Amino acid sequence: MNNKRLLTLILALLVIAISWWRVMTVQVSLTVKEIVSNGVPLLYIVSENAKNVPGVLIAHGYAGSKQLMLGYAYTLADAGYAVMVWDFDSHAANTKPLEKNSLQQNLDVAYEALVKQPEVDRSRLATLGHSMGSGAVMSAAINNVNRYAATVAISPTSASVTPKAPHNLQLQAGSWEGRFIANAKRLLESAGGENKNLFQGKGRELVIIPNAEHITILFRNQSHQAARNWLDATFGIQRQSNYVDYRIIWYVLHLLAWLVILGAIAPVLTTSFLPSKVEQLKSWAGLLIAPFIASGTLLVGNRLGDIDNLGGVLVGTAVSIWFGAAGLTWLVIMSRMQLPTVRGLGIGIVLFIVLWIGFGAMAQVVWLQWWLTGIRLQLFPILALVSFPWFLASGIAQQNLLFGKRLLWWLGQSAALIGGFILVLYLLPNLGFIYLLLPLFPILVAIFSFTSSLLNEYWSYAIGNALFFGWMLAATFPLAS
Repeated sequence: MNNKRLLTLILALLVIAISWWRVMTVQVSLTVKEIVSNGVPLLYIVSENAKNVPGVLIAHGYAGSKQLMLGYAYTLADAGYAVMVWDFDSHAANTKPLEKNSLQQNLDVAYEALVKQPEVDRSRLATLGHSMGSGAVMSAAINNVNRYAATVAISPTSASVTPKAPHNLQLQAGSWEGRFIANAKRLLESAGGENKNLFQGKGRELVIIPNAEHITILFRNQSHQAARNWLDATFGIQRQSNYVDYRIIWYVLHLLAWLVILGAIAPVLTTSFLPSKVEQLKSWAGLLIAPFIASGTLLVGNRLGDIDNLGGVLVGTAVSIWFGAAGLTWLVIMSRMQLPTVRGLGIGIVLFIVLWIGFGAMAQVVWLQWWLTGIRLQLFPILALVSFPWFLASGIAQQNLLFGKRLLWWLGQSAALIGGFILVLYLLPNLGFIYLLLPLFPILVAIFSFTSSLLNEYWSYAIGNALFFGWMLAATFPLAS
């Protein structure tokens, strides 16, 4: 390793160390306690030496986790609240099947755990939820109207709100999530319209968070502070808090540093023949046709069974099948492949390990339940194997390309994925959650394309990224019943 690479490696390690330090120091002056009650994993967060403080239940959305809501939890805990977050059934670390009444039952478990904490004033409680969780917290605050003094519904779904219930309802939506803005406006109208009378519990407010969509709203300080200000006004709290949740920024820097490390330690490992113009044409033709075949495969599969509930993971299995069908189509059209080498297989495993650590280790404490429970760990290799053909085809197509052409392939693959899954949503509306994932595809493809440029060997690239992608699917989506 030359001096330039060594210096790059040292600087990247320094960024990683600083990022971890900044993320973990968030918990300084806070008490953070893990609890399991009736099989529900919970996390309790409160300021040290807190006494008789309001309590807040915070609920995540579909395919979310308690980690995803920590921005609100830390903001509120630092401002003088006791906070309880948890994983709904079949989500994240909770392996219990999701049933008809699971959401309310889980919320009740969290409520009982919250009011048992010695720091909590059980006469001053509030709820906050995102998407699916917003419906759960609004329903709980309607059914127990005198239990909760305020409710914050972020990217709200539906609930039977009235001018009297729930008490002090704040609605939030990102400016880029039009469907949820429409939901929020309908809820606001049903709740009696804007009202600042929080003293009598009639407060109503709609907050639009600029330049935010369904996921990024959870990391926006404007959303965190709007929720905090609403609860402060409800409970008459005037404690000064300057906390701003920068953890996601440090997470991104941490991930980029790991990718830099990969670049420093992984010079070009293999050289292969240059694809001819005809073969490049076949590669582009395969990418163009593959989404149609893959979408048709899901349509046929749905006629044979419930595609969104297939294979142990809700929606996630359908996503892996789409990638697999698209990849096989792409490979057939390109019709060229070399056998893997033992060295290539080993490098693929190393790539997976680097991506696993770089993407997931800090995600576990920032936004994602990255550690897989037993059943998810069993599903992971299946999801990786099913989606593997896409990564093999992508690696073949991008071999020996310079930056300009790789950028073009990044655009092409991003467009194919987004367009292909929009077609899936048109054919199979029951997979509607995929719509919320579309903005993530260009980011993932950028990471995949970067690793392809470093390795320039498609078997290593395919093995490493397919394992990583399979782990992501197993970690993210809810378990099927």
